[in-house]
Amino acid sequence: MEQPEVLITRDQIRERVAELAAQLREDYRDKNPVLVGVLKGSFIFMSDIVRALDIPLGVDFISVSSYGREMESSGEIELLQDLKTTVKGRDVLVIEDIVDTGICLNFVLHTLHQKKPASVKVCTLLDKPSSRKNPVKIDYTGFTIPDKFVVGYGLDFDEQYRYLPDVCFLDTESQS
Repeated sequence: MEQPEVLITRDQIRERVAELAAQLREDYRDKNPVLVGVLKGSFIFMSDIVRALDIPLGVDFISVSSYGREMESSGEIELLQDLKTTVKGRDVLVIEDIVDTGICLNFVLHTLHQKKPASVKVCTLLDKPSSRKNPVKIDYTGFTIPDKFVVGYGLDFDEQYRYLPDVCFLDTESQS
């Protein structure tokens, strides 16, 4: 297996998570939000955010798929796991690992809005606007990245590389 190159170090991630958490703590003071992690890629980022927030909150997960074993989204979204928590009338904060095409996030937001929450906002570790096919509003962004296929810190390629502590990129030419 190819060794990926580091794009964002674990120290940069740790610092940015602390900054995002400070902003979220202020914005969600006295609101008891439900953080909704989009599985599987967001689980490490979300756990770091939850620990850094130090405010009352709920946690749930939604799982969707559009990649399968490919490096590009198929554009077909499948809901693999819906929420177990009732979010009607609650403030919801969607935690994403990466927003690239916007197709998955639009699907998740549509699914959540049908549940009639008080509000829905999005916090993503990585934003890749050059890949956007559907416009989406991101309220909190960790890092804006170039059009590279990234892995590590929870992100994977074919279930590999999630364990890497840094965000790294794969040479897509050698993976084709």
